[in-house]
Parts: sequence; C-alpha cells; structure tokens
Amino acid sequence: MDCHVCRSEERFDSLPPRERVDADEHWRVVHAFDSRLPGWLVLVPRRHVTSIAELTDAEAASLGTWQVRLSRALTAVTGCVKTYVMQYAEQAGFAHVHFHVVPRPADIPLDHRGPRAFAYLHAPPDERVPEADMDTLAIELRGHLATESIP
Repeated sequence: MDCHVCRSEERFDSLPPRERVDADEHWRVVHAFDSRLPGWLVLVPRRHVTSIAELTDAEAASLGTWQVRLSRALTAVTGCVKTYVMQYAEQAGFAHVHFHVVPRPADIPLDHRGPRAFAYLHAPPDERVPEADMDTLAIELRGHLATESIP
C-alpha cells in the first residue's frame, strides 16, 4: 500500500515530535511537512481509512473534540485569530483520511484566506518551516494539550 500516513504509523515509537504532536488510540496529530506556515497541523486516524463514512463510532465521537482542542492549542501557542479545518484526501499517496487544522494569523494576506490557504502547502524545501522549528512548536502544543481537560 502506498500510504504515507500508514508508513509513518508503523514507526510511531520512533517518530520525531513534529510527527507525533499528540495521539490517542484513534488519532495522531502531525505538523505538515511541506508547509511554509508554522502550526499547520494534520489530524490522521491511526488505522487506514479512505472515507469519513468508514470512521468507527468511537473515532467519529472524538473527531470534533480533537479539532476543537487543536484549535484552542494553536490559538494559545501561535496567537492565531482562528483556525481552518479542511478535509479532502485526494492527493496520490495521501488518500488516507486526514483533517488539516490550520492557524489563520491576523496578518494573513486576503489572497491566502479560506481555501486559498493551501498556497502555504507544497512549499519548496527552502521555504518550508524548518524541522527544528516544527519540533519546538510540536512540543509547545503538546504541553498545552496536556493541560487542557478533555470533556
């Protein structure tokens, strides 16, 4: 199977902080590897799923909670004014369901708001958030998530 998420999940215990911001039995949070926007998170099911309709009731029940908790953490850590949550899972090698949870800074240009925020993804290597910065941010986010109560 050519699934980036599943290949990463197989190495869960050795993943760097940016690929394991937080996790539970159903979901794992990663920092997007090819983004030029710090804090671009991706929420992925820990088992292979290619359609939202395939989520188990337990996965579905915690999905909204994860999205809200990540949005709160991004607001606290990055100072963003809101977050975007998007799901497509159409790119080759990335059909595994995943939800983008994207910080929207106050100063983001108008032509990069809403779905146009994807202009920050698929950045050339020299424009991407450096791995060390992703790891630092992941650790900060993890710390915030650890202090927040789960309903």
